[in-house]
Amino acid sequence: MSSNNSPTERDESTAERDAYWFRTASGPPYDPLETDVRADVAVVGAGIAGLTAALELAEAGRDVAVIERDRVGEGVTARSSAKVTSLHGFRYASLVEEFDEETARGYAAANEAAVDYVERRCEAADADVGFRRLPAYSYVEDDSERETVESEFEAARRAGLSASLVEEIPVSEDAVGAVRVDDQAQFDPRAYLFALAEAVDDAGGVVFERTRATDLDAGEPHRVRTERGNVVADDVVVATHFPVFDRGGYFARQTPKHSLVVGVRVADPPTEAHFYRESEPYLSIRSAGASADDEPIVLVGGQSHQTGKGGSVRERYERLERQAREHFDVESVECRWSTQDFTPIDDLPYAGEMGPVSDGVYVATGFDGWGMTNGTAAGRIIADLIRDEPNPHADVFDPNRFSLSAAGDFAKENAEVAKSFAGDWVTKPRAEEVRNLDVDEATVLREGSDVRGVYRDDGGDVHAVSAVCPHMGCLVEWNDGDRTWDCPCHGSRFDYEGGVVDGPAVEDLPSAPESESDGSAPESDD
Repeated sequence: MSSNNSPTERDESTAERDAYWFRTASGPPYDPLETDVRADVAVVGAGIAGLTAALELAEAGRDVAVIERDRVGEGVTARSSAKVTSLHGFRYASLVEEFDEETARGYAAANEAAVDYVERRCEAADADVGFRRLPAYSYVEDDSERETVESEFEAARRAGLSASLVEEIPVSEDAVGAVRVDDQAQFDPRAYLFALAEAVDDAGGVVFERTRATDLDAGEPHRVRTERGNVVADDVVVATHFPVFDRGGYFARQTPKHSLVVGVRVADPPTEAHFYRESEPYLSIRSAGASADDEPIVLVGGQSHQTGKGGSVRERYERLERQAREHFDVESVECRWSTQDFTPIDDLPYAGEMGPVSDGVYVATGFDGWGMTNGTAAGRIIADLIRDEPNPHADVFDPNRFSLSAAGDFAKENAEVAKSFAGDWVTKPRAEEVRNLDVDEATVLREGSDVRGVYRDDGGDVHAVSAVCPHMGCLVEWNDGDRTWDCPCHGSRFDYEGGVVDGPAVEDLPSAPESESDGSAPESDD
């Protein structure tokens, strides 16, 4: 570990603003949809859950069409730190308390099976996807939390994991206890998606990129509407991270969580393992590979907060970089990016038929930061349900489950959303209060019923968009670390020109005419 706080050769301003994996792998392009097509199954979303389901179904002889808004390997899966593990912080003790020991065992078994499944798919891939087995640790640094570690260890063991209780870990001298599980894994998530998409294609499925799904007409058959045509299918899998077709009220059953990652070049690489500090603020550490000059790259994640809330994201990046320096001898910051997860109200993902009146429409969501295994498990569950085959984990992931404690969390969470919605409309600044924006600065302006998000880029040009999220009408907030407009209600995110970055919104923020009250670029003092 290191307390080196000296400036790096490559600081935050020059670090690449995208996931490390975008420099390691590339895949072939797939054509967009050009006309209406008919398929047995339409899969909306080419992330790990959607492509897993698509591959399982295509190999079973189903005619599968995958629709992806952007490109394969450009969504949330490719912005993960990609820990392929069944050890999800201190999840098992909470599952036993919330549900029972049987539910915890089912969750562990589903995730362990997902680790093995990913390994088999990696071995079958033509390209190197960087898969390797290693241990995973979840640890704490406060003496008051020792009992919490012990409780999680016992719960994980009863759930069927080969967990051990340890007092020391390589990346923290302050650790007072940890749960360790061996034979976990990591890989390159983008390379893995390319391998899955290629396998879907080889099995007779078809992948359409740059094809945005805009609506779903449920019926017999279903019709997925896109900007380029329709996909008519007997079954539809909505695997868009957050369900863009929400027939089960998922917007009110999970909370959007925004997290940050910095990729740092270090002189003292850690032991090959995953490390996850459960205490707030959580901290995630894993090695990724080597930089151009063969110095190891370490991915350090943390600074989680509810999307659209939590203050300056730029300052959160700075705090995360300082945390990285506290643990390692950091030589440079190579890249930085953010990702978004959705936390279900009872800690279990949703995978199965979307709702009681949605026959043949399936959903995969709520992976809570552990999408490499939960997403894989969800894809396999949905494929089995469509094939009318038994899956031992379907009940654990059942999206139509209900618990009394979850109902209380549901009411509390949606009261907070309503409060945010009403408060934002009352308190957002009016245009006369904000005349000039500095470069790389943004704000929300209001003149009567006109509410605009205004950003001035590094060149002084102003970009104005509607600040009203098209999902359910909440007002977006400026994310100064990623230069995005983020919705604090349900987690929709948009780039500064209004394009959708992450759902549940399916429509962009419309551009807004620049007002004279926005002012001109401030004059230089030079």
